Amino acid sequence: MAATTSFSSSLSLIPKPNNPHTNKPLLLFPKPFLKPPHLSLLPSSISPSPSLIHGVSSYFSSPSPTEDHSHTPFDYNDEDDEKPREECGVVGIYGDPEASRLCYLALHALQHRGQEGAGIVTVSNEKVLQTITGVGLVSEVFNESKLDQLPGEFAIGHVRYSTAGASMLKNVQPFVAGYRFGSIGVAHNGNLVNYKTLRAMLEENGSIFNTSSDTEVVLHLIAISKARPFFMRIIDACEKLQGAYSMVFVTEDKLVAVRDPYGFRPLVMGRRSNGAVVFASETCALDLIEATYEREVYPGEVLVVDKDGVKSQCLMPKFEPKQCIFEHIYFSLPNSIVFGRSVYESRHVFGEILATESPVECDVVIAVPDSGVVAALGYAAKSGVPFQQGLIRSHYVGRTFIEPSQKIRDFGVKLKLSPVRGVLEGKRVVVVDDSIVRGTTSSKIVRLLREAGAKEVHMRIASPPIVASCYYGVDTPSSEELISNRLRVEEINKFIGSDSLAFLSFDTLKKHLGKDSKSFCYACFTGDYPVKPTEVKVKRGGGDFIDDGLVGSFESIEAGWVR
Repeated sequence: MAATTSFSSSLSLIPKPNNPHTNKPLLLFPKPFLKPPHLSLLPSSISPSPSLIHGVSSYFSSPSPTEDHSHTPFDYNDEDDEKPREECGVVGIYGDPEASRLCYLALHALQHRGQEGAGIVTVSNEKVLQTITGVGLVSEVFNESKLDQLPGEFAIGHVRYSTAGASMLKNVQPFVAGYRFGSIGVAHNGNLVNYKTLRAMLEENGSIFNTSSDTEVVLHLIAISKARPFFMRIIDACEKLQGAYSMVFVTEDKLVAVRDPYGFRPLVMGRRSNGAVVFASETCALDLIEATYEREVYPGEVLVVDKDGVKSQCLMPKFEPKQCIFEHIYFSLPNSIVFGRSVYESRHVFGEILATESPVECDVVIAVPDSGVVAALGYAAKSGVPFQQGLIRSHYVGRTFIEPSQKIRDFGVKLKLSPVRGVLEGKRVVVVDDSIVRGTTSSKIVRLLREAGAKEVHMRIASPPIVASCYYGVDTPSSEELISNRLRVEEINKFIGSDSLAFLSFDTLKKHLGKDSKSFCYACFTGDYPVKPTEVKVKRGGGDFIDDGLVGSFESIEAGWVR
């Protein structure tokens, strides 16, 4: 198993065992940060041949040995470092002669769900699974010639966010494996909370793993299943899984979509005018390829698509759905319909609620772009105060920059966000953001606004305080790293340096959701987990921890709360 890095010295710095916002005990599960050992390098494009299909032979794409993966002194991730990160997005298409190109476009629409890697698997007319994966954005991984290498009428695709380190390409999906009955490809959005237990069991029985991804466990479980026919193998495998999974599978003649019984992560189905069936993580992907949204894949449902049409199967006894509320707060695009609700309308209402429950005298309302924009529009509309673009986001920030020897304060934030002095100078400013995680980015944004001449800075957060880590497919810090788990609102306000701070009320959020409120997961706000985590998390450490462009140990963060 991969080595685990932890901050043992920091684990003792947890003076508040209770949630400071509810005064209820919190279970603090440390977070593992797994950095797999160096793996042998393979070609970046692999086409399975029949000779490879013996037992459980898995083959995954890896970087070319000639690629230079060295980093400059300053390594910057395109996502806000303070934000929770969605692990990935998936696409499946059946029955279209341009399946790979449509899959490419759909993945482009889901790019916000993962920027670290992308891949597509198609089934050729000779019934051979062809795969191309790579590191980077969809447009960087694929071009015309590569898509020409992916013929066929059905395909699956994947975009991924990862912190897996040097061998990260090994973990880029879709995965393709050969076993005694043929070949299978899988793309997975979510996280299995019993992954380590399952992997240990499989390894004990002789399974050999090529990646550090929990998705590979699913392939092994399918391969060893005695169930018939194929979709029953998937059901048999999924009955052993605990946690979040929205997955698409492809074989020589079938496309299969499956969603876990709680429905943590979204998965929708649509259809193109030529009858092609499309699955995707969000409806925005359907819109781009002109597929009409039909419905969600229901929690606990297995949908099998082949030449005979679409068949629905039930995974197991249904549980009460626990869909991720953060899809509506941050992850999904505003133009998507997620869990049957408009993401735009949800965020607009969250902003209106903030204006109603936490008003303040101000001259202008601005957003932290892009995820705070719709909530800021709602706040401005309800308060009657004009919305303006006080922060401009650079959309051309790459992964690495060379910082000048003369250190620039808050360099990471300044690369990405530029204040507009004409909007801010001498003004009382309300800043709307979607969430606060560690608080370090918020403090730098407040400082940035004051340096641009803002007279007052009032932070309004369009979500309740995040007090617990997520185990269901979202990369969040461990609970003890979350500032709202350690400090009360007034203490956070003092820490980030704002004139006032208010969060969306948890009770009001549930009231807004009405009769659907019981069908959402709020574990990050309450620490109450629908599926109990059985495998601990520990802090990320060493050079793999990045916060606003500052690389190093957690204790080295300027103005951080760890002392």
